[in-house]
Amino acid sequence: MSQLVGAIDQGTTSTRFLVFNEKLNLIASHQMEFEQINPKEGWTEHDPLKILETVQICISESLKKCKSQGYTIENLKSIGITNQRETTCVWDKITGKPLHNAIVWLDMRNQQICNDLIQKFGNQDHFKEICGLPISTYFSATKLNWLIQNVPEVKTAIDEERCLFGTIDSWLIWNLTGGNQGGNHVTDVTNASRTMLMDLKSAKWSEKMCESLNIPMKILPKICSSCEIYGNVKNPIFNDILNVPIAGCLGDQQAALVGQLCFSSGQVKNTYGTGCFMLKNTGTNIINSTHGLLTTVAYQFGPDNPVFYALEGSVAVAGHAIQWLRDKIQMIDSAPQIDEFAAKVKDSGDVYFVPAFSGLFCPYWRSDARGIIVGLTSFTNKYHLARACLESTCFQAMEVLKAMEEDSEIKIKELRVDGGMTKSDLCMQIQADLLGINVIRPSQIETTALGAALSAGLGVKVWDSLDQIKQILNEHSEFTIFSSKIDEKERKQRFIKWKKAVEKSFNWID
Repeated sequence: MSQLVGAIDQGTTSTRFLVFNEKLNLIASHQMEFEQINPKEGWTEHDPLKILETVQICISESLKKCKSQGYTIENLKSIGITNQRETTCVWDKITGKPLHNAIVWLDMRNQQICNDLIQKFGNQDHFKEICGLPISTYFSATKLNWLIQNVPEVKTAIDEERCLFGTIDSWLIWNLTGGNQGGNHVTDVTNASRTMLMDLKSAKWSEKMCESLNIPMKILPKICSSCEIYGNVKNPIFNDILNVPIAGCLGDQQAALVGQLCFSSGQVKNTYGTGCFMLKNTGTNIINSTHGLLTTVAYQFGPDNPVFYALEGSVAVAGHAIQWLRDKIQMIDSAPQIDEFAAKVKDSGDVYFVPAFSGLFCPYWRSDARGIIVGLTSFTNKYHLARACLESTCFQAMEVLKAMEEDSEIKIKELRVDGGMTKSDLCMQIQADLLGINVIRPSQIETTALGAALSAGLGVKVWDSLDQIKQILNEHSEFTIFSSKIDEKERKQRFIKWKKAVEKSFNWID
């Protein structure tokens, strides 16, 4: 009987459910966007119940497509989860209802809390030795701290021992495995590593971090590996998949690293989505960056196996800038149209767009930065702006890659890419031009969901080993390779101007 593995891909703007067979071919998928809630400037929330609803619908619709191809629920051996990281949920374990909307990773309402911590402890990197992360609005702990300080229902629920905290994976697993009727309150080690509350060396919650950030440990989920059975589906609202085991869980960027088969130390992938996230596998070694990178967990394939680590460069705005041009500026009618516009000019006309809508992440970590467009003349048209928008993502990726090379003192020879923006040949060619190395795009660009499926399949022995997975994918995968078409002199000149533009975005917010 053919074996299928499902993957819930719960992202920042949409939810998807994808089904793969044992040859890792995509059999069926369904996607739903959901509302971005912006109560104030710099605030972004999601409705956890709406997310749960989209997961249920996506599963149901995908399985209908599987059924039309002759598959049954007996074919579905396990489900993996990959999710937007850092986004912070708190809920009542008695009622099963959220105590507040989820606070999204790019939300900045916790800025004052971060400022106070930096002032108290002396610098932004005070905790990096423990958790690998700087003090930043990006991570879950200070979002949770804000909820405790500002939402009375949360504080009351904590005092009455009704409150549970988790990132999106925890919320989903708890609900899938029974919710308030015995759901399992767990997270995986990759998601836990993005909270600021986990000790990287022990892969356990850090008492020191929780005490320093005023987080009660009793509300935290149990940390598990990325590949084990967290529980079977018991919630009747998911009647399409009752009793199917949930057996894999990875934060979205770690899932993409796995989906790109970056299992060897030194391999690098970059995912181009709402933001842009480059990860470099560092094996079982924890490398503390001196160039603005994050130290994070890459994966742990089973509770008895070692934790693998990664260096990460996180860029807040990539595809989000294209959405901004479409939805706010209304310069384009659809996201793919930016390619059409950008291709009408040979360059950006010396225009540089720094999309620091909510500050700058790696390698600057400047929350005082704001978006700017510089170099405008009467010659500039919308086509130049479109190209400058694509280039902004590629320049930001270039900065992250340079930081990785400086931290490791090793030249990176190739970059594996995935995510929605990589469908653009023009964008990938610009990226290869700016980096001066080969950019490799797999034909299967659903690498994030694939990573979650691989982990879930390993968890129930659909595949016996990573070597078997590599063999299957190498037999069936095709790649497009983009090579640089510009010389080093032009590359350096353009990068110098980009750096100049970035500096002009600083000190916009007091």
